[in-house]
Amino acid sequence: MSKIRVVIVDDHAILREGIRALLQLHADIEVVGEAADGRGAIAAVEQLDPDVILMDIAMPGLGGIEAALEINKLGRRTRILILSQYEDREYVRRLLKAGVAGYVLKKSAGSELANAIRAVNRGGLVLDPEVARTAMQDAGQATTGAAVDPYEALTDREKQVLKLVAEGRSNKEVADVLGISVKTAMSHREHVMEKLGVHNRTELVRFAIKKGVIRMDE
Repeated sequence: MSKIRVVIVDDHAILREGIRALLQLHADIEVVGEAADGRGAIAAVEQLDPDVILMDIAMPGLGGIEAALEINKLGRRTRILILSQYEDREYVRRLLKAGVAGYVLKKSAGSELANAIRAVNRGGLVLDPEVARTAMQDAGQATTGAAVDPYEALTDREKQVLKLVAEGRSNKEVADVLGISVKTAMSHREHVMEKLGVHNRTELVRFAIKKGVIRMDE
């Protein structure tokens, strides 16, 4: 029987090591690679073609949401399973829209994580019970005709730029992380601010925190 090939993505090396050790206890799962951020996750999918990528949300540079958007554009068979300490409604909603196959909290036991990996590999959608409740609450509110979220007016690239700028990255740093020119980075930044109706970085950061794009406790 072929093993489920997994890549672990988290910016904390000790956590990656711990997850690897847990998964090594399961004969049908093989960890074939690791990455420390979203950019590394995208490269790992391109190079290793894993069955499942187990990825954190809150990482420097490209986070889990931004990386998921890019990974799904690759058109690979890789399924994305989010492993996070956060139950934030904004994170859950945006990740589901980004096409992730599951969302498991870090406090889950090792056996639960292994079962989640197996389930998403079979094509299922896996949500931690606490996360599922959050998602259902959000779905209920969505049917009441709530106002359009300005965040959703942004393109995938603009969402990536929003996170990086909110983290305090310069135009050059944004360009380096995304592999684009400084001029293009500046243009994206201007479009983001225009679409969101903000006029300076302070307002942009406030919006990013409110919408769960970045967290003060990261």
